[in-house]
This record gives sequence, structure tokens and C-alpha cells, in this order.
Amino acid sequence: MRHQNSVFHSLTKHVPWSKFEQIVEKYGADRLVRKLTTKRQFIALLYGQLSGSTSLREVVTGMASHETRLYHVGAAPVKRSTMSDANSTRPWQVFSELFAQMLPQAHRGLRRATADAVRLIDSTSVRLSSLSEGWATFSADVFGAKAHIVYDPNADRPVYFAVTPANVNDITAAKAMPIEPGATYVYDLGYYDYGWWARLDDAGCRFVTRLKKNTPFSVVKENRVPKNSNILRDRIGHLPARLANSRKNPLQVPVREITVIIDTGKLLRIVTNDIDAPAEEIAELYKQRWQIELFFRWVKQTLRIRHFIGVSENAVRIQIAIALIAFLILRMAQLAQKAVHSPLEFARLVRTNLMHRRPINHLLEPLQPIPINPDQLKLGLYFQ
Repeated sequence: MRHQNSVFHSLTKHVPWSKFEQIVEKYGADRLVRKLTTKRQFIALLYGQLSGSTSLREVVTGMASHETRLYHVGAAPVKRSTMSDANSTRPWQVFSELFAQMLPQAHRGLRRATADAVRLIDSTSVRLSSLSEGWATFSADVFGAKAHIVYDPNADRPVYFAVTPANVNDITAAKAMPIEPGATYVYDLGYYDYGWWARLDDAGCRFVTRLKKNTPFSVVKENRVPKNSNILRDRIGHLPARLANSRKNPLQVPVREITVIIDTGKLLRIVTNDIDAPAEEIAELYKQRWQIELFFRWVKQTLRIRHFIGVSENAVRIQIAIALIAFLILRMAQLAQKAVHSPLEFARLVRTNLMHRRPINHLLEPLQPIPINPDQLKLGLYFQ
């Protein structure tokens, strides 16, 4: 009978192991390590994400129950104390850089045709326990962290992430993000900073965001608006030339204000530095922000990112990086098969069959019984 590896083994084939080893060497992550190598730590954490484990004890117990099937993925059962120490001290940059190395690999398969690169920027908060108060204190009794994400809606994947304490403003994290010249950036009021908008404009980027209700706008030209549409106004003009304390506004170029009414009846003042594109296109770009909200919901619910198996800043950074790597792996694996079209259904089937020996493209088929040799059964030699 032909040997079939587990679903987990098939998923790990999407990991560029040679690059991973180079990154481990770069950061000296395995220096003075005797048992739990960085690769074994990574596989254990990846198993935890894909299996839906909500605690370190659950990861350890689950791996121990599948000891006979871990050999082919280069792993072995781990001890909870050893894993806890590794998550606290092993460089989180190893896993962050692995995520960055896997992006081009995912890009080839997931990217759809698009006129230009669209980048959605947002953050999501995660609650932590009081054990994380040393680095993630938000207020007297609230502790948490933020994952800041740049998301590509056309490829349906993140392209950049950073982790900060929850009390760090979104715009502070955005200023540290790399800017892709010529890309379109879409974001909300959390990134209200004319200086940063000017940096995007200087890089040849198009930005689409909202204006606050009380922001003055000097109109230079009124554009015609489509009839029977949700676009009420389309104007070209300038933002205030002076800011508080008589500071000069760094964004001196003409911008465009498009007023849109949404289904709830709320009016949105969308602003962009794109003077020429159709108003409907600008409004549609801003509407795409919902895709990153759906991504946050998917990751939190499917990959259990709401439950952290460590409390230190290093451990939280590592787990968020592993969750995003797991997201990329699931997307690439789903693309490689044609039986399951829903990402959520595919992720659930992977979780259910993670350690079963079956091809990924047969997840919807019933498990086939393993033939039993009667002689082996009599001798007590049979086990699954």
C-alpha cells in the first residue's frame, strides 16, 4: 500500500526551509541550543495555530498524542517549560523575516490582475492578561497589544505587519512602515496626519482616506457628479494652509473631496490626492477597507489569535508572526487544490484532518479504513 503523509506534512512543504535555516543562522537563534531547535519550535507553534490550540499545554499534549506522525515533518513532542522559555527568549525577528520571505512565494499564486497595487492599512487590538503588564499596559486594568497590518485586497493577504503595545497610536506605527512608491494607500481616521500624507504624495503614491467633519476645505473647482448615485459632491481644492500653533501644513498640493452617502444614511467626506480618477473608483477604493476588517475577523476566529500561549512581548510577537505564516500556508494550499473553494471551509477541514494521512485535495472524501493484517492483529503488532 502506498504510504501517505499527513495533511500537516503536506502543509509544511510550503515553508522555504533553506531560507528558514539561513535566517536562523543570521540571528544565531540555535546558538547554545541543545534540544528544542528553532525549527522544532516553529513546527510546534504552527501545529498549535492550525489545530486551533488555545494554550501551550494543549499544543504539547496534542503533539505528544501524534508522536508517531511527527517524524516526517522533522519534529518531536516538546516540553511545556522548554517551549515557554524558547518563546520568551528566541528572537522574534526569525519568524517575522520568514513571513517576509514567504510573501513573494504567495504573491505568485495569489495575486490577481490589477492596474496598480492597493494597500489597506489598519490595526487590530488583542486583549492580554495582567501578566503582560510589564510591556502592554493600556490603562489601570486593561492590557493589550496591537497588530498593525498592511493588506493587499487583490491578493487577499497581508504584506507587512508590526506589533506594538495597545497604547501606541496607529499613525506612530504607520510612520515606521515602508512606503511602496506608486502604490494606492487606503486608511481611516486613525492615520490623520498631513505630514504622513505628504510623504505618501512625495513617493508618487495615491492615498484615499476620510476627512474629519470639522476640517475646512477651500474649493477651487466643482466636478459633475453621476446621476442617481451615492456620490453627492465632487470638489477639488486645498486643505488648511496653516495648522495649530501657526505651523505650515506640509501637504500643499491640491486634493479632492468626494462626499458619499452610505446605506445607513451617514455622509462620508472622502479625500484623495488623485484629481483625475472617476469619483466612483475613489469611493469603491475606500469601500475596500471592509476587506481588512474581514481579514482580522478571519484570523482571530480561525487561527485563534485571541488566545495567546505566552505573556511576554517576545512571545506575543512570535505568535502573531506564526499566525500570519499559517494564513499564507492555508491560502497557498487551498490554491493548489480545486475541491474546496471557501477559505473558511478549507481551514476547518485542515484542522479536522491535520494529522490524518490523506492528500489535501481529498479532504472532502470520507476517510478510508486502513486494511488490517489478521496475523499482525493476533500478534498485537498492529497500530495506526
